[in-house]
Amino acid sequence: MTKEQKVQEIQDLTDKLSSVKNLYLTDIAGLDAVQTTALRRACFNSNIKLSVVKNTLLEKAMEASDKDFGNLKEVLKGNTSLMFSDVGNTPAKLIKNFRKKSEKPLLKGAYIEEAIYIGDDQIDVLESIKSKEELIGEVITLLQSPAKNVISSLQSGRSNISGILKTLSER
Repeated sequence: MTKEQKVQEIQDLTDKLSSVKNLYLTDIAGLDAVQTTALRRACFNSNIKLSVVKNTLLEKAMEASDKDFGNLKEVLKGNTSLMFSDVGNTPAKLIKNFRKKSEKPLLKGAYIEEAIYIGDDQIDVLESIKSKEELIGEVITLLQSPAKNVISSLQSGRSNISGILKTLSER
């Protein structure tokens, strides 16, 4: 790679990192061609962008970015591939599902909505993170529950009140 190509690659990575909400750093080394193709297809189907990068270029892009990636620079050893996603838990679910057939990909670290996760043992925590849509759905359900109870009580109370009034009028 020429110096100009490296500078351009660092700039491209910096632009991606500046706009990313969720980033997974993984190790997919050791996957054969069939497994790599299957992983790339699974990523595409899950709306995850997968790319392999050089650690030194990624480190420089992290430093040039306006975001704080904390200790993620420390995991930049060996082969590194990036998974970009709009939903925080989608790559974790994909990794766990893919591991049913293979030992890889291994999670090196993740940057989820400004939170840093380091190590493969964090995969279960990342998988359990709820997406924005799931949280909004839960809040709406919680807000609707008391309103439904009030409406139900008023509807059942209406028949009770009318029954009492009818009984009183007959006496």
